[in-house]
Amino acid sequence: MQAIQYVFGAVLIILALVLIVSVLLQESRSAGLSGAISGGADTFFGKAKGKTIEQKLAKITKFIAIGFFVLALGVSVAFMFMY
Repeated sequence: MQAIQYVFGAVLIILALVLIVSVLLQESRSAGLSGAISGGADTFFGKAKGKTIEQKLAKITKFIAIGFFVLALGVSVAFMFMY
């Protein structure tokens, strides 16, 4: 194996781990019955603050996922034609 394959492999592993962590840090979208009951108890400012953090985390997750898939596809196609 060439050194470039080790570098791309390491980058893919790091991106995969960061993607897993960013997905696990997000809150679930379905709160169920408890979310419907306690939803009115949240204040406006508390909800807005949590939403911006969730939106940033969702945006980071999207960019990491796109980068991971583009890099994985590009590396596989490039190494397929290399040998």
